Amino acid sequence: MNKFYITTPIYYVNSRPHIGHAYTTVAADILARYYRLKFGNENVWFLTGTDEHGAKIAQAAEKEGKEPLVFADEVSGEYREVWKTLNIANDDFIRTTEERHETIASELLAKLKNSKTPKGNDVLYKDKYEGLYCIGCESYKKDEDLVDGKCPDHGTEPQFLSEENWYFRLSDFGDVVLEQIKSDKIKIAPEGRKKEVLSFIEHGLEDVAISRQNLKWGIPLPFDNEQVAYVWIEALMNYISALGYPKDEKFKKFWPANTQLLGKDILKFHCVIWPAMLTALEIELPQELFVHGYFTIDGKKMSKTLGNVIDPIDLVDEFGSDAARYLIVSQFQFGNDGDVKADEFITKYNSDLANGVGNLVNRVLVMTDKYCGGKVPDKKYNADLDLKNVWQVIDKNYSEYKLYENISQIMEVIRFCDSYIDETKPWSLDKEGKQDEIDQIIYNLLEIIRNLAQLLKPYLPEAGEKILTYLNQSEFSSDAIEVGSKIEKGEPLFLRKDVKAE
Repeated sequence: MNKFYITTPIYYVNSRPHIGHAYTTVAADILARYYRLKFGNENVWFLTGTDEHGAKIAQAAEKEGKEPLVFADEVSGEYREVWKTLNIANDDFIRTTEERHETIASELLAKLKNSKTPKGNDVLYKDKYEGLYCIGCESYKKDEDLVDGKCPDHGTEPQFLSEENWYFRLSDFGDVVLEQIKSDKIKIAPEGRKKEVLSFIEHGLEDVAISRQNLKWGIPLPFDNEQVAYVWIEALMNYISALGYPKDEKFKKFWPANTQLLGKDILKFHCVIWPAMLTALEIELPQELFVHGYFTIDGKKMSKTLGNVIDPIDLVDEFGSDAARYLIVSQFQFGNDGDVKADEFITKYNSDLANGVGNLVNRVLVMTDKYCGGKVPDKKYNADLDLKNVWQVIDKNYSEYKLYENISQIMEVIRFCDSYIDETKPWSLDKEGKQDEIDQIIYNLLEIIRNLAQLLKPYLPEAGEKILTYLNQSEFSSDAIEVGSKIEKGEPLFLRKDVKAE
């Protein structure tokens, strides 16, 4: 059965949604939308959500004078609103404070307690730990992890903690996880991230704490009421709790995940601890983990102090949801570190969308109206652009997460059409009374535009639907455009913006 289950990381509610969160989620939505076109809506499941437990959330809530759940409700609601505004078509939104997650997470923790490692030891054991703890990272740190005594990610000095915690015996899983990754039983991409994970494991794995004492805001361990589950451990379980593990039909249909997207800052948790946990639980591993990089804004790290944190809703207000989605993912190759050139948003919008997609569609529809009476001419496709090959390239790129390259491929189709119009000059042929040649040109262009609409749908869902509507197509078909169909000129897809005025 062809099915596709894709997840984003669940976003920690200590901060409001920004363009970094939107980047991963829009990318996941593009992939989910494409596979819905390929496999059908019923065979695709797209999960996102929010991570809501832990000391950091408790502190953030206290700072605002709110109960943790009230605080989490508000921020989680903001994520939902932003995804709706960006036209994200997720099938489910999981919150780790939901009963469905807490119940299954407790069951999984109990199962871990009764499991053995590949070396025959108990997976979980209790031990005392003394060391440095960064609340920002929600993790323990070693001296070598710090820069000038501070966490490099948060710029704060870790606290010294002395606690008795439950531990996951990760050290016993090193050989198993190493082999799983080397053999691509669980594929990690891009290749550079795979090498990074392998190097990390080969240096030796240390056991990790899975619980915290003296913290009320979390899921109590089912076997120790004085401890709550460490936030990262139970958060990872959302990918199967949302499917109703182990008995729900959704779990049986969609697990293992085909693709789990994540940023490189959470690589260790997803690429080492997550496979080890699933192995201990005797649950099948996800097929692939795709790790994307960081990005800067106009060459600078995103920072509230610098005032360069981009709110996705502001982008939608200025450009519309389709264009906002496009501007977020069209800056650089997915998977790499890159730079978002916010200063060039308007220029890119005008060149790619207003002058590119929008202008081409408008030209073809106007010429169809003018030269062919607004109907599809009675011809067969014979342009030099091989549409079947275009779709093959697009499909291969999606399987390799080449979202940026697919944008380039779509722009190539647009450039072909613009050149084709300029070379064939239907307006000159009209003066010469060569209607048969005009009909062939217009038919070719309409068939390319019809395919272009479908190519655009994952990136620009509203524009893709509008183009099909203008072509009087209720949905895309593998058959050619129907001869004699009435064509509507319609409203412009993207209005050009005045750069100087902006």
